[in-house]
Amino acid sequence: METALTMPMVVFLLLGTVQLFMLLQAKVMAQYAVFQANRVGSTMNGRCDAMTHAALLALTPTIRPFMGTAFAGSPGQKLVAAFRLYRDNNYANFTGTNGVGLWTPSEAIVWIIREHPRFPGDDPVQAQVGFDRLLSAGQSPIRLELRMIFWVPLMIPFADWVFSRIALADLNLRAYGAQNPLMVRQTAKWGAGQSRPLQKEIADEYQRRYDQRHYVFPIEVTSTMRMMSPVVFREFASANCAPAPNAL
Repeated sequence: METALTMPMVVFLLLGTVQLFMLLQAKVMAQYAVFQANRVGSTMNGRCDAMTHAALLALTPTIRPFMGTAFAGSPGQKLVAAFRLYRDNNYANFTGTNGVGLWTPSEAIVWIIREHPRFPGDDPVQAQVGFDRLLSAGQSPIRLELRMIFWVPLMIPFADWVFSRIALADLNLRAYGAQNPLMVRQTAKWGAGQSRPLQKEIADEYQRRYDQRHYVFPIEVTSTMRMMSPVVFREFASANCAPAPNAL
């Protein structure tokens, strides 16, 4: 009897702990990925495709293990084969833990937001020709500032759903309640008084994916680096790198 009562909680604690550590690893990898994207962007005129591919290559191990027998060749060749599945920056080739099947191409893996330079707010002439000028006292170099949202998939069955419910409540997006009227603690409106709002575009996308039972968590990281190549205006026709909303 005692085992029947305690085993579900013990199993959840174990699964939840594994899921939490996987998210901590994803946070570290996301910080490395945005640095790589920034480094590539600073040397390649801020090109969105190059920055996105650099970030996705760094994040591939957190999405799809590649060192097993699923891919052939050397470790480098296996990584390239896994990267090809996600180079279009969507989860179309990803299967979740809930048995629903393949995710959709409309679900991006990363959103890359260019905080600076950002036109028309910044001076385009200064951004293009001023990157390699000698700086006088008090002047700052032209820098590429990036913010990246990594929609990290939750890999652990059951823990993915529970963690998503907890996160939505903690972010004050949905109340965690009305699951079972016989259990008072489940009907408590946990989250109603929290004050950690996400930007509207991120919050809407998070809830849209949750409604599809595609459990992810948005990890936000930033990086800044001096531009080592001039800004090319055609690469900045859109404020952010698609499919990130320009409103961010």
